[in-house]
Formats: sequence, C-alpha cells, structure tokens
Amino acid sequence: MSKDDTSPAEFDDEPENEALAEAYNRGLALQKSGDLAGAEKAFREVLELDPEDSGGASIRLAAIGVEKAPDKMPDAYVATLFDQHADVFDEILVDELGYCVPLLLREMIQRLEVGPFERLLDLGCGTGLTGMALADCTTHRTGIDLSERVVELAYDREAYDDLYVGEAVEFLQEFEEEDGSRPAWDLIAATDVFPYLGAVEPFLQGAVDRLAPKGYLAFSTETLPADALQGRNYMVGPKSRFAQAESYIRSSLDEAGFEVLAMDPITVRLEEGEPVPGHLVMAQLR
Repeated sequence: MSKDDTSPAEFDDEPENEALAEAYNRGLALQKSGDLAGAEKAFREVLELDPEDSGGASIRLAAIGVEKAPDKMPDAYVATLFDQHADVFDEILVDELGYCVPLLLREMIQRLEVGPFERLLDLGCGTGLTGMALADCTTHRTGIDLSERVVELAYDREAYDDLYVGEAVEFLQEFEEEDGSRPAWDLIAATDVFPYLGAVEPFLQGAVDRLAPKGYLAFSTETLPADALQGRNYMVGPKSRFAQAESYIRSSLDEAGFEVLAMDPITVRLEEGEPVPGHLVMAQLR
C-alpha cells in the first residue's frame, strides 16, 4: 500500500518513542541522501529500541543491501502500517497509486470461466476491495487482515460474512470453527499480499491444506528485472516491498500441487508516476 518514504509506521509523540522516531527519521533522510552507511547505523538503532520492528527497519536494511531479505515482513510493521493509513487507505491505494488488482482478478475469473464459488477466503482483505469486486461470483465471503482498523472498515462495507484479525499463514494453519472443525474454501484470494511475504512456500502449503478438492488460488506479485534479482528467488526491492522471481512462483506452485491456469503480467500500482510491474496468478489444485 506504500508510497515509499510515507510507508513506514509513523511513531507517535509519546516521550518513550521520541528516540525511536528520531533514529528512524534520521535513517530515512540518510537513505534518501545516499549515505547508506549512516542509514544502516540509524536503522540498527531503531531495531535495538524496537525489537518487534513495528517500523520495518529490518526491511529497510534489506532494501539498502546490508542484510539478507527476511522470510516475510514483521507482523508488527504490517499491522502498524495499515492501522495508521486505514482512514486514507482507499484514497492512497486506488486514487493515488492506481491500484486495481481486485477488478483485474474479477476480469480474469470471467475470462477463464471459473466459478461461481461457494466460499471465498480473502487473505489480506484490507478495506474490502476484493470482497466487493467478487461479490457477484461468491456466495459466502471470509476476510482476514493483520490490521484491526482496516478490518473495521471492511465490516462497515458489509463485504464479508465473517471477518478476522490475524496473519494470513497462521490463519491458514490454525483457524478452527467454534465446534473445532477446520473449514475449506473453494477460492482463496491474496491480492497485494505477496509483496509483504518473501518465501512463499509456507503460504502455499497453508492454502493447499485449506482448499476444497480442485480449489482455486488467486494472488498478485510484484516483479523485478532478472538482473536485479541476480538469481535470487525473492528480494526486498527499492520501494521496500518484496518481489519474487516468476520462475520461483511457478516452481513453488508446481511443488505444492497446483496447476497454473494464468499468470498475467500486470501493472500492480504506480510509484512516483511510474508503473510497478507484477503478475496476477490463478492456479488450481491438481
């Protein structure tokens, strides 16, 4: 959802957070000026002050190339980021960044002539854009997001039958109904989730365990040129989001037991007026 330098969590003005905010803002300024050594020092200070990493300093360290990319973004960072931007979420994402992946997914479903679906699980549901886009081809919709604030906004839109606050992979692995049963879904959607993951294997395995037989998985990714990835499966890109190699996504889907029905190149969003390339994927359990 980010706009690069506006994406980090903005620390409040409580006295205990003043040092944290100062170190973080110093790191951002040094990174922007090209002083990567100074930025590294500042972001390491942030991590010492905030071990849960609600500001995403570990992601910044990976973005400037001084740390290996983590397997995913810190949960505290993602939750804080989206909580703080919840009230302007759609304005930033749709109006300013030109985000329309949910509508592209709706078009893909029509083109592939799959569905309608009895049960949709929307992981990283945000304020409900995907739930609304797929309302006419799904009967029962469940949404989950790490941000309590955006879940509240999705609730107000009445786009879902059930809503939960939680992390996507943990939900796939652990969620049970009140009677102890483990529900399955016909379609699992994850639009704009993979840019907050690095390694995709835990997510895919969780999806396999929760899909009905021959169920469908739809998701979007961001991509970087092959020379930027330098043979890596994924990395934190210059905009502090994960990009995965197309070959990595394809091989991981195959190993997890999916058939790729479509993997369309798309423009995920705009950053500073420039298109951010990615893919929209529809896969089906074999």
